[in-house]
Amino acid sequence: MHPYIEFVNPHLGKLLTDIGLDKRFQRGQGAYLYDHTGQEYLDCIAAYGALPFGYNPPEIWQALHELEARQEPSFIQPSLLEAAGALAARLVELAPPGLKYVTFANSGAEAVEAAFKLVRAKTGRPVILSTRNSFHGKTLGALSATGNAGYQRAFGAPVPGFRHIPYGDAAALEAYLEEHAADTAAFIVEPIQGEGGIVEPPQGYLRQVQELCARFGVLTIFDEIQTGLGRTGSLFACQEEGVSPDVLVLAKALGGGLIPIGAVLCRGEAYTEEFGLKHSSTFAGNSLGARVGLAVLDLLTKDEGALLRAVRAKGAKLKAGLEQVARKYPQVVKAIRGRGFMLGIEFVNSREPYPHSLLGVMAEQELLTPMVASYLLNVERVRVAPTLNGASVIRIEPPLIIGDQEIERVVQAVERAVHLLACRNTAAFLGHLVGYSCPDLAATSPEPAHSQAAKPEPDDGRFAFLVHPVDLDNYTEFDASLEALSTAQLEDLSSRWNDLVEPFVVSSMRIVDALGRSAYGDFICVPKTAAQLLAMDKQEAIAQITAAVKLAAERGAHIVGLGAYTSVVTMGGWQLLPHTPVALTTGNSYTVISGVEAALTAAEQVGMDLSRVTGAVVGAGGAIGKALALLLAEQVQRLILVGNPARPEKSEYRMLKVAVGIIQHLRALHQGGRCFAPGSLGHFASQLQDVPPVDASLGTWIEFIRETLASGASLTVTVDSRAHLPRADLIMVATSSLDTLITSDVLKHGAVVCDMSRPGNVSDKVLQERPDVLVIDGGVIALPGSPDLGWNFGFEKGTAFACMSETMMLALEKHYEHTSIGADLSLEHLELMRSLAQKLGFTLAGFRAFDRPLDPAVWERVRALRKEETA
Repeated sequence: MHPYIEFVNPHLGKLLTDIGLDKRFQRGQGAYLYDHTGQEYLDCIAAYGALPFGYNPPEIWQALHELEARQEPSFIQPSLLEAAGALAARLVELAPPGLKYVTFANSGAEAVEAAFKLVRAKTGRPVILSTRNSFHGKTLGALSATGNAGYQRAFGAPVPGFRHIPYGDAAALEAYLEEHAADTAAFIVEPIQGEGGIVEPPQGYLRQVQELCARFGVLTIFDEIQTGLGRTGSLFACQEEGVSPDVLVLAKALGGGLIPIGAVLCRGEAYTEEFGLKHSSTFAGNSLGARVGLAVLDLLTKDEGALLRAVRAKGAKLKAGLEQVARKYPQVVKAIRGRGFMLGIEFVNSREPYPHSLLGVMAEQELLTPMVASYLLNVERVRVAPTLNGASVIRIEPPLIIGDQEIERVVQAVERAVHLLACRNTAAFLGHLVGYSCPDLAATSPEPAHSQAAKPEPDDGRFAFLVHPVDLDNYTEFDASLEALSTAQLEDLSSRWNDLVEPFVVSSMRIVDALGRSAYGDFICVPKTAAQLLAMDKQEAIAQITAAVKLAAERGAHIVGLGAYTSVVTMGGWQLLPHTPVALTTGNSYTVISGVEAALTAAEQVGMDLSRVTGAVVGAGGAIGKALALLLAEQVQRLILVGNPARPEKSEYRMLKVAVGIIQHLRALHQGGRCFAPGSLGHFASQLQDVPPVDASLGTWIEFIRETLASGASLTVTVDSRAHLPRADLIMVATSSLDTLITSDVLKHGAVVCDMSRPGNVSDKVLQERPDVLVIDGGVIALPGSPDLGWNFGFEKGTAFACMSETMMLALEKHYEHTSIGADLSLEHLELMRSLAQKLGFTLAGFRAFDRPLDPAVWERVRALRKEETA
């Protein structure tokens, strides 16, 4: 592990690693950086404007060497500071008219804090007004002025005394001042919002700000930490409007890329004795920083500001090149903003340009721009960064010294990145993260986006269903471009992806039932694989799933279905009940009903006589397994209950409880008039003697079952599948295991296996090794009207898993109550779903095996081989 990750910031270190920004730069020269392998990168971040002349500018180093040669002292407070005085005089000389005093600081945030103290000391008023989407630093006061709640909440910000209004809106400022000027000390504003997304206000805004604040007696603070000292092509951005604030804040570029330094310039009227005597800093105004600052100003003003003129001209050229890219790909790039070498590329941050693509999810969740930065860094060797508040914007802020060749390189690199996005080629765009290189990038061409999402109607029932990637194939089903990746590459990408992404909507649909009623629903993905959900801390997994449920509720769902392992890890939804704002269902009741129907139908079609069949349920201790065993017991001659061999004692006890339930259920059916064929399990249960009363204790019943099983009953309880499954004609598999549990060597000749587990527990080798065995997938349903689910989920249009279908039926019926929750499925819910399916037009779909339609030839083959064996 790198020492930065181990000892400095493990969270940021992991994020940088996940998105491929974990470079180890070891040398910098001019506009270029070099990593530990010697690879060269063109830097277009310039430390967010703190590197005006690039890395290690010789003129700045010369100033430090001269200071060293003179043995000039650095930290000498309190005294009359020679270097600080000289720098202050030079700053006042170059600054907008009217600024008289300079207070030094060690960073931009510290300078902002000093400015707040200064204006409060002058006015005696507590409130600092700033703008939304602004950025002024991350110390507590500066953070309170920053207009982004996401950066504030964890730190108790904003503290009292801070308010925010819209940026660039003079009318909003006037309305605020009319009401609150009496308690407001100052209004702090950026000439261009940097971290807000390189946002320029309307022309004349700064002048209106100065005039309004002057009229109401409120001081102005212009935050030029990022815009100041040449970034926009002028020494100070406010000079371009001919405006002088009461207070001007500088930092970043003033340090020349080598020394941290900040400065607060103010009018004489804003400065007070109390501030001058009570504000101080051990390191502020030090000789190193001041000498560097003087050298910076010399370079910026050299040859009558030749560098500033070059920034204006070259910045215009760079912007024009980027605007040409934006015109070519308007579906990807929304706008190019800024001026000079403070430019921003705004990307379209929605799913619309990227249907059926992971790129759309990244755009929607504001992850696209970090990935653009990752692509440009790793593939094009151009270093850029997103803005902090404007998550759809990539900043282009190169050192002021770059030339025409570098400008052309940047434009071409950006165009190639945007082209890949327009092609929706996720594999090529993210391939650098996992070692994949697209063999023919030039051959890829942009694809038009065709996305016609279903829309809800006022009378629709409303539902959502939670899904997650069960295995790697789910990624390629969602985004076909990922088929180009190897299994190892896809696994690597999925592990990075799943750690970054929040729950998201995969698709939406409307369904109309046989009665003409409709429901609208969203399929929402929890971005964790089955293995990840099982391995996660329990509370973390519940939090992830709760977030998906809340997203569903925010989008209008009244009932949410828990698909696959979102049910398993929450104990059948039970652990979500304290957190959910809507009704929940696992969909397990209809999964059981349809699974048993499919298994029995398949068994009959291959020629089995159910009254002579030995059935088996693998995973009989789970909610689905128990209910399967209950219903299967009504039909078969013998039944084998197979539990989890990893915990044999606990599993055996659970199997005994299931056996109790089976015997009680069969006897209740018999007492209600049900007749069972002689020799069947139902007949066996009905003929038992000395049976405990139904209300006897569980212990009494379990002891009775033990004795019954020991006497050679038609019911077997075991955790040893290999010893007992070879006797089974009909096997139903419903476990939460990720492993292959059913292999060719444990199957009886002519057996029928219904695999209801996701991922499946039956080895796909059974297809080749056992032509006599029929394997079917359980729980695939034909929906009324054959609606489009918006994504195929691995099966044909108009079909869905039974658990999804249960959720739809409950929404169609507007039955917004918790259903099929917990470890025990009630017979009442099973019967409810059976009747709803008949009423609303939900039926078994065509048979499938291993997530593919079952070839009719398989039926004929199995039937023929069974007949041969019988003969």
